[in-house]
Formats: sequence, C-alpha cells, structure tokens
Amino acid sequence: MASIRKPHTDSRLPKVLDEAARLFRTQGFGGTSVRAIATAVGMLPGSLYCHFATKEALLTAVYIKGVEQISSAVNTAVARHTDPWQRLQAACVAHLESILRDDDYAQVVIRVHPADIPVANQALIDLRNRYEALFIELIKALPLRPNTDRRSFRLLLIGALNSSQIWYRPDGKYKPRAIAHKFIALLRQGQEVAP
Repeated sequence: MASIRKPHTDSRLPKVLDEAARLFRTQGFGGTSVRAIATAVGMLPGSLYCHFATKEALLTAVYIKGVEQISSAVNTAVARHTDPWQRLQAACVAHLESILRDDDYAQVVIRVHPADIPVANQALIDLRNRYEALFIELIKALPLRPNTDRRSFRLLLIGALNSSQIWYRPDGKYKPRAIAHKFIALLRQGQEVAP
C-alpha cells in the first residue's frame, strides 16, 4: 500500500486530504496535479511531499478516509438490528445515504476505479475488498434458499446500490432509504419459498 509519511506537528494534513478529495472528485485523478492540490491548501508543491511520497499515496489516503466513513455508517446502522434481513437493509440504507450525499470522499471511492491508477491499483482493491467483507458477512447470515449463489447475490446488490449514483436525483420521488427498502424487498421476494 502507498505510504503516508508521518505529518509534522503543525500539520495541514486534514486540509490537504479535503482539497485532494474535492479535486479528485471534480477533476478526476488524471486531471488533478500535485501543484493544484498544494495551491488549494496554500503550500508549495514540494511541501506536500512531507506528507505523501506520491500523488497515488495521496489518493490512497483519500480512499482510506472515504471507505472508513462509509464503513462506520454501515457498522453503526447494522448494530441496531438483530434480524439478518433488517441488518442487511440497514447496511444498504447507510451505504446509499453515504454515497448519494454531497461528500467528496465517498464520491472518490465510487467514481475513481482502481484499474485507472495502476500504481495504486492493488491498494485500492484491498480497501474495497475490506469494505465488501461487511456485506459478505451480512449475506452469509441470511436464510436464503440452499441453491442461492451468495457471491452473485452480493455482487448484484452492491452493483445496484453503486449504480444509483448515476440515476439518483435528490429531488426525485425516492430517497435513499426508500430505494434500499425496495431493493431488499425485491431480493427477499425472490427468496420466498413457493407454497
């Protein structure tokens, strides 16, 4: 994984991360220069290297924060429930609310694809895999039909959740909570045993 250097005591690291997330979101990784990030924070480009060895290391740090924010929201939501379906539904609501709000970190996690950044590819994949492990455990606990392919179930669900950022409109008919409830209702309906 790309290394984050130990910040100085008077660190501007939080502002660096915030500006990097904003620029990666709005201009893409390729369209964002270290100079642009440094200028947005009011430092010289060389000073940025006190915190990060490369632009890829900075992207990885932004990804880490984004994944941590989404994971924290999901874990908090899931902890309120004991029923497996309710736990999965709570996770989906928290996931959607995280990725559909106007947050630079979450948008970088959703919009920047690991394969687009070969140097950081494995680090970003590892971060996504750790997050998806939450859903693996939630789906493992579901009382699904014996022949259900749980991996495909998970990929279908996460794919549907993540694609919502393409078509979701904040002023639309359905809010993130309602969308998550509908997705889970459809998946659960497919698991009902016919009489």
